[in-house]
Amino acid sequence: MTNNAQNAIRMTRQGAKKMESRELHLQHLNETVRQLRVVYQALPDPNALVYELWSAKDVLAHLTFWHESFAHNLNDLVKGRKPSPLKGRFIDLNQGGVDAMAHLNLAGVLERFEAAHTIIQANILNPALTLVPYKKGSRDYSPEEHLDIVDAHINEHLRDVRKALKR
Repeated sequence: MTNNAQNAIRMTRQGAKKMESRELHLQHLNETVRQLRVVYQALPDPNALVYELWSAKDVLAHLTFWHESFAHNLNDLVKGRKPSPLKGRFIDLNQGGVDAMAHLNLAGVLERFEAAHTIIQANILNPALTLVPYKKGSRDYSPEEHLDIVDAHINEHLRDVRKALKR
């Protein structure tokens, strides 16, 4: 076997391992999203305060805002378009995302979250994806890193929502 053939086999195996890893990261995120759905579908009061200025619905709007950004960036990359990551300070982006969904009811916000998640699921396993932008001024992340960041972010807020519901 030639060196080129051996290298091709090695690259194929590395790519397969990376894809397996990406699939595992997606499975973790899918489980977190499932838990989020369970909590929000049984939410007794969407206006229950979770943070000083944000209700449970606002927290979901915040998560939806970032999930939609991730979905748009992935979709652009997969379709060969230049992505347009969010630009601005986190505090402004976060509140702007919540404010932009204030007119929606809880079901409407959850529907947008689920639509974004469907786009993420449809695109994240594309082997052509190597780096995904997060926010202008921030470094780009591998799909695996981005999945981990999103999973941790949702879990952090989900813990706080559950804690607020116990009060």
